[in-house]
Order: sequence, then structure tokens, then C-alpha cells
Amino acid sequence: MVKERGEKVVATNRRAHHDYAIEKTYEAGLVLTGTEVKSLRQGRANLADGYAYIDGGEAFLDAVHIPEYSQGHWTNHATKRTRKLLLHKDEIIKLSHAVSAGGYTLIPLKLYFSDGRAKVEIGVAKGKREYEKRQTIREREDKREAERAMRTRNRLGE
Repeated sequence: MVKERGEKVVATNRRAHHDYAIEKTYEAGLVLTGTEVKSLRQGRANLADGYAYIDGGEAFLDAVHIPEYSQGHWTNHATKRTRKLLLHKDEIIKLSHAVSAGGYTLIPLKLYFSDGRAKVEIGVAKGKREYEKRQTIREREDKREAERAMRTRNRLGE
């Protein structure tokens, strides 16, 4: 049987970078059922409302929507169930210290297959205030405008 190579992105959380300042990211494996894996291979998932938490020395992913497998029957999974994350013990300890320090939360950023195994990228994030979001948008627009001006200047050969 041929092994899969490379990375295939299933879903990304595009709102995460707008609503949160991401401090650090971790890659974690997922404990999934068969129909969840088949549904993910069809490219169906939603990370928008998802979050992760630490409980009893274990990490869990909650409120991530993986729709039912279309060819599944009575063996189909619950769409928004709590899923266990596979992390090293020292990573779990670091994450729990960051969250318990206050102001930080664990947000899923990307759900993907790496060499055929389902992975999720978890970010240690701090929520942005409204004015910080506006400032980020303004900085991005200013940078885009400066690049556009430089590009037109270079085309004209000045």
C-alpha cells in the first residue's frame, strides 16, 4: 500500500489571526473514529468555534465541527464531540501553565493531514481588543499601499 506524503490542509481558522494575537503554535495529533477520518479526507471541517483545553493532564479539542460521513450509516460519529489531542507531556505542561497564567486560550489554527496522519495546529493566543484589530487592519493596508507604490515606481524605471 502506498503511503501518503506531504501535507494536505483540510481546514483553516482564518478568523483566529484577526481575533487573537498568536504567541506560539504546537502540532498535535487527533484521536478520531473511522468516519471522522473519511469525512476529513473529503475536505470537510469547520474550526470557527473550536477551542482546546487541558483537563487532568490531557489535552482536548472541543466544538470543532466535522460533518457526518456521506456514505456512513449507523456507525457515523457525533459532529461536535470532544476529541483528545495527542501531545507530549512537557508540551501539555507548558500549555497548561500558559493558560493558567491568565489571558491566554488555546485555539485550533489549522487541521491537516501530514504524511497521512490527521494533525491540528494549536495556537496559544491572547484575545485582541477592538482597537488592536483596527490597528492591525490599518498596518496591513499601509504595507499593501507602500508595496503598490514601490511596484509602480519600479515599473516606470525612476
